[in-house]
Amino acid sequence: MPKSKALETKPADLSLESPLEALLFVAPGPVTVKQLAEALEVAPREVEKALTILEESYAQRGIRLQRHKGELKLTSAPQTADLVEHFLDLEATTRLSNAALECLAIVAYQQPITHPQIDAVRGVNSDSSIRLLLTHGLIEEVGRTEGPGRPILYATTPEFLQHFGLSKLEELPPLNLDHLAKQEPLPEPPSEEILKT
Repeated sequence: MPKSKALETKPADLSLESPLEALLFVAPGPVTVKQLAEALEVAPREVEKALTILEESYAQRGIRLQRHKGELKLTSAPQTADLVEHFLDLEATTRLSNAALECLAIVAYQQPITHPQIDAVRGVNSDSSIRLLLTHGLIEEVGRTEGPGRPILYATTPEFLQHFGLSKLEELPPLNLDHLAKQEPLPEPPSEEILKT
């Protein structure tokens, strides 16, 4: 494959991480490894290797590489949130209620999940909490189930990761279910017959 004019002018001593970082910096939104590989005219595995190097170098810096559902973007480090808010003169972040945090935790660990399933786990109606989480962009609709009524499926967003200082969902702390074993078991999601009503 012939190299493009832009890549022909790249200095020979410039590592792949440098142009890769530049593309991530100027990207108008999240991008995929495939898009980056095509733009740089290299194999996706080479891009992945360079991304790993970038992630390691960012660990002690003010930016992070965020991965969400196969897409990547540069974000500010979570430790700098207060400073960034102050510098940009942003309003203080609205605090989430305990109910909203509970819903968010359920979605984060069980995604994709439906509204009736969230209600079943919590034992109460979650309408207002789900609306609040959608408004703040922490969860999003990702499809519908095939069951009766075709309830909406919810999952977390890249904003959720950024808000909690995570680079990817795999960084969520593991659930400690030991203390739950002593309590009553969680309720089952509503049956299909209940969903029809």
